[in-house]
Amino acid sequence: MPSPVGAPDQTPLVALRGISKRFPGVVANDAIDLALFPGRVHALLGENGAGKSTLVKMLYGLLTPDAGSIAWRGQPVDIASPAMARELGIAMVFQHFSLFESLTVLENIALGMGFDTDAALAARIVEVSMRYGLPLDPARPVHTLSVGARQRIEIVRCLLQEPALLVMDEPTSVLTPQEVDDLFATLERLAGEGMAILYISHKLEEIRRLCQEATILRAGRKVAETDPREESAASLAALMMGGGELERPRIAHIAASKRLLELNGLDLPAADPTDIPLTGISLRAHAGEIIGIAGVAGNGQDELLAVLSGERLVTKGDSIRFHGRAIGRLGVALRRRRGLACVPEERLGHAAVPGMTLAENTLVTARERMGLVTQGLRRAARARAFATRIIDDFQVACRGPDTLASSLSGGNLQKFIVGREILQKPDVLVISQPTWGVDAGAAVAIHKALRLLAREGSAVVLISQDLDELFLVCDRIGALCAGRLSAFHPRDLLDQQAVGILMGGGQLAAANAGGVLQAQPDADGASGAAS
Repeated sequence: MPSPVGAPDQTPLVALRGISKRFPGVVANDAIDLALFPGRVHALLGENGAGKSTLVKMLYGLLTPDAGSIAWRGQPVDIASPAMARELGIAMVFQHFSLFESLTVLENIALGMGFDTDAALAARIVEVSMRYGLPLDPARPVHTLSVGARQRIEIVRCLLQEPALLVMDEPTSVLTPQEVDDLFATLERLAGEGMAILYISHKLEEIRRLCQEATILRAGRKVAETDPREESAASLAALMMGGGELERPRIAHIAASKRLLELNGLDLPAADPTDIPLTGISLRAHAGEIIGIAGVAGNGQDELLAVLSGERLVTKGDSIRFHGRAIGRLGVALRRRRGLACVPEERLGHAAVPGMTLAENTLVTARERMGLVTQGLRRAARARAFATRIIDDFQVACRGPDTLASSLSGGNLQKFIVGREILQKPDVLVISQPTWGVDAGAAVAIHKALRLLAREGSAVVLISQDLDELFLVCDRIGALCAGRLSAFHPRDLLDQQAVGILMGGGQLAAANAGGVLQAQPDADGASGAAS
């Protein structure tokens, strides 16, 4: 694999040499070299647990290397803290924003930088935000902003420091396609002005589109450097995991058959001021299909899953029908007993109890359908056997059924949770953000399991912010916007821009010459009936 060349006669802006970091029982980084050049967008790739986060934390001063050296502009440095990193010219936009919703844009930026909230700072915010196509109103309260606008605050806060290196951690995980395009335009402009950018993402097509160089880590070691523009997404995934190219699951067109789940004009008022009320929600899920629900975070996804699982009950019981019977007034246990399973977005604390073993966590949802409890008594041997089956079938990396859930990586815990539900053979599985933050290998395993479940006659309702995921596994796709659900459309009649229109509350009309649905003129964003 050829090594990418930034500028052969140019000194790297930052060079990491032989960086190693050990924790009890694991070598997180093993003699890693990484060089970043001005004006280049460099991707850092690897599965969960490959060592990406550890390496970046040492670059930003959050961790100290056990061995190796870091050179900044050719001079050795000891980056002992994030403050020192910022002084050098290193800025980082984290995956999870650190903003106070009750404060304004100006107040959040001032608080993060130690500046006064005065007219001079407000003017600088406007000037920098407009220069880089990141429009912000300094007086706007953060709680009124979209997720994309909140990310702009984090980026502008970094740019006000005039950094030479910008580190982006999973920056597009909560953005619409249009917001992704805007972000990429900004990053390309920054690189064009000479800034070095280190870009961390699980979205391989984004890497191929944006980055000129990529470093791949596997099991704490650097295993390859490449130009991602000359690779396919499958070949990049293979480099991350080892072995040949991954076989991605293919969509099989399944004729609609028995209707298993139906929502008819479902309304759900907000339970508290932070909730999103659901209005006029309609959908139909048939045996043998996967329907996808797109949407930017905070548009009613959590509320929809709660009302489908039975954690929230509706006034009109017949607004939710399962196998033709009204279940809107039934609780979680009764719905599970009938064959309706749900996997929430939050893994630890909602889908699994962190302080319990994997065997004990099978009791959370499978105690009745798998016969793990008899007359109120736990059948420990059967629970351990079921946990072992999940671990084996879904290749969960752990020490066995007595492993604490809190000790698993995000990807392995998600495989266990998904396996726990799928092996119960539910008639309908509702699953939210199934591959959030997991590596390529875990994502492929989860997608294959969902498709196999559908092929065996179940219906799957997939709620995801990842459009690549929805296009990969779903037969029909709709979108949630402000608590309203759009009509569903066959995947083959959509592209990402069309789904972005649905995510923004628009509607789609006739297909263009390429067969893709287009925005409906004067769309009012009303919720459409699902077919």
